[in-house]
Amino acid sequence: MSSLFTKIVHGEIPAYKIAEDSQFLAFLDVRPNAKGHTLCIPKKEVDYIFDMDEQMYMELMRFSRKVALALEKTVECKRVGVAVVGLEVPHVHVHLIPLNDMGDMNFANHHEMSEEQLKELAESIHVNL
Repeated sequence: MSSLFTKIVHGEIPAYKIAEDSQFLAFLDVRPNAKGHTLCIPKKEVDYIFDMDEQMYMELMRFSRKVALALEKTVECKRVGVAVVGLEVPHVHVHLIPLNDMGDMNFANHHEMSEEQLKELAESIHVNL
């Protein structure tokens, strides 16, 4: 059965896309820890990050860096935090979270945003790629 993220890759579930290439996709988390919380995923469904081959792992990190730099240009923050947890969805995903304090990394906290706010933010980040 396809993961939630594979369904996003195939267009079966909508997402606020920021960046995409032939191997990877970046989109806004709809339950963000902070404004701009973004997920970077490989299009190929792999459950655990360390099961990825080294080349794909390095390319995912390169893709994530590019997105993080665009986030820094778009969302006011001290820096962009990075987390890979891998328990909630069985598909590798890198969390990029704009940080102003350590509480922004707490996955129990969620920043409420409307669909319109998410759409506008995704477009703004994309422009800064």
